[in-house]
Amino acid sequence: MKAVLFLEDGKSFAGQSDVNTECMGEVIINTAVVGYQEMLTDPANAGKILVFTYPLIGNYGCALKFNESAKVWVAAAVMKEKSRLYSNWQANTSLDDFLKNHKRAAIYNLDTRTLTVHLREKGPLLGVISTVEFDPKKLQEKINRYKQQPAASLLTEVSVTKPRTQGSLRVKKIAVLDLGVTASLLGQLEGLGFSLKIFPGHANHKQILSVKPQGLIITSGPENDCDLEAVVQNIKPLIGKMPILGIATGCQVLASALGARLSRLKLGHRGVNYPIARPGTFKGEITTQNHGYVIDNNSLRKLKGIKVTAYNLNDHTIEEIESKKLKLIGVQYNLPSPGLQEANAILIKFSKLLGN
Repeated sequence: MKAVLFLEDGKSFAGQSDVNTECMGEVIINTAVVGYQEMLTDPANAGKILVFTYPLIGNYGCALKFNESAKVWVAAAVMKEKSRLYSNWQANTSLDDFLKNHKRAAIYNLDTRTLTVHLREKGPLLGVISTVEFDPKKLQEKINRYKQQPAASLLTEVSVTKPRTQGSLRVKKIAVLDLGVTASLLGQLEGLGFSLKIFPGHANHKQILSVKPQGLIITSGPENDCDLEAVVQNIKPLIGKMPILGIATGCQVLASALGARLSRLKLGHRGVNYPIARPGTFKGEITTQNHGYVIDNNSLRKLKGIKVTAYNLNDHTIEEIESKKLKLIGVQYNLPSPGLQEANAILIKFSKLLGN
């Protein structure tokens, strides 16, 4: 059926959808060629309208083992062409059925190339996808009303509701502050032999210290959430008490707790081919990223003992920070496994900070 994506600046894009829907959210683009199932189930994308820039989506189907969480978090998916067939020995369902089972809509046959160029020029925009309303004035009114509503927190939705334990009882016990943890991260941590105590995002420092962890990981999750300031205040007393690793949004929380400011990118870093470099070396790395905010470099310079250990080669924004004295590591990029049952190098580095 006929569908439209209408942006807050008045630009609209025609497409098609297989289900009646009307949903709203910030429109983001991701340049990855593969990984659509992981993106859809990543809690960091909660409430977003996700645009796939690769022109053909769904050709290798979906398999339960690739879910990053138990549900699809995006408000809707936008694609140029939706594959009618899928071929993959691991797949057990089509992308169509996967979205329908999770009650999420997709709009397709849409000019994603022009949409991507527009978003690159204009920056972050709210949008509404509708199959029931096509009048630009009424769609604009819907967006205006949405913007006037108080900001709703997604943290309580994506986080565990109460502490839980995962992994076998081994030597290294670490606390995981769940701001939107992914299954792939937990799998790597288990593979390293950690005993995990996973806490809700709103857990305070006393709750975390009560289990006597050897270290703390602050996970990725939705950015700029209205509840993140409370998280910042909760972890301040933990700095210097134990090794801490902040990942993506967790890195932003850690930097804010140290006293740094955040700034918003005109176009977020969302894809699997973002190059980073380390000061004083000629080595580069390719990273997976999914963020729209970065640490403000000027504010970070004022903090003693905090070192920038990696920056983005495209725009020179901060991608990694470290403090040897405080035993802190913050990475703005994601930490995928480099191979089957292997752990990311940053997780191994964090493991060494714990001792034993």
